[in-house]
Amino acid sequence: MESFSGPTMGSSYSIKYVRRAHLPAPAEVRIQVEKILAEIDQQMSTYRSDSDIERFNNLPANRCQTMPAPILELVRVGERLSSQSDGSFDLTVEPLLNLWGFGPQAREEKVPSAEALAEVQQRVGHNHLRIDGDQLCKDVAIELDFNSIAAGYAVDTIAAKLEAMGIHSYLTEVTGELKAAGKKLDGSPWRIALEEPRDDQQVAQKVIAIDGYGVSTSGDYRNYFEQGGQRYSHTFDARSGAPVLHTLASVTVIHPSALMADGLSTLLLILGPERGWDYAETHDIGAFFVIRADTGFVTRTNQAFERLVGEKTK
Repeated sequence: MESFSGPTMGSSYSIKYVRRAHLPAPAEVRIQVEKILAEIDQQMSTYRSDSDIERFNNLPANRCQTMPAPILELVRVGERLSSQSDGSFDLTVEPLLNLWGFGPQAREEKVPSAEALAEVQQRVGHNHLRIDGDQLCKDVAIELDFNSIAAGYAVDTIAAKLEAMGIHSYLTEVTGELKAAGKKLDGSPWRIALEEPRDDQQVAQKVIAIDGYGVSTSGDYRNYFEQGGQRYSHTFDARSGAPVLHTLASVTVIHPSALMADGLSTLLLILGPERGWDYAETHDIGAFFVIRADTGFVTRTNQAFERLVGEKTK
């Protein structure tokens, strides 16, 4: 078994795989993985002023910029998820994140005034974006944030590279987004522990076995602030311009694409315990919900999720 890890996207990545005699040297595998991560960072990071997306974000209204194909692909995915959620999920919420204190240009965590919120909401919405050939265009001073799907995209891209190098048994993880394929050296499946959303410690709540699927968990329990007795998380409904206030604490999605698992877990978390559940059922999405209740947390798992996992709750 080979493994390596390192920093990326403000967090970390880790790769584990079964090494066979004919495979490339581990050092070469690492070089290829880190090359992918560096390219994605250069394209999509909102924390570096020279990235492709930040150069686009800094453009005024009614301007276009030539973009690499992966960015255009993610914009199309985001547009589809936005349409399917009636605009609740949206990649253009960065001005809202900054206004509420969660974004890269944030000043302080606070509830904004109605006037400030109304002004910023004029610069939010996929309807203000247009793809023209290899150019991305905006008709207002819109800003994109790929944090809800970039890590999943990175996982899929790395998995495809590993497969192309002849590595078919692996566990790839980028900032918590995962994809596993094949078996471990002893023939057992890759197992993933899903975390119980507690503020004070990490507790494994459910252990699942994965082969050929991406896994993503989105939760509101890591990044939030409280004001006036109300809890405000970094999960935003673009329609209201405000953090969600429902009882859904976290959602885990299993999907053949880690990119789609990443985006869908965020979408379901935004929609909440009822609308999110109905969406998952309608679209046959494997989902595991953790919901806040008076006595702690209750969990809810749909049939699509149980069908996709290789192991039930331990």
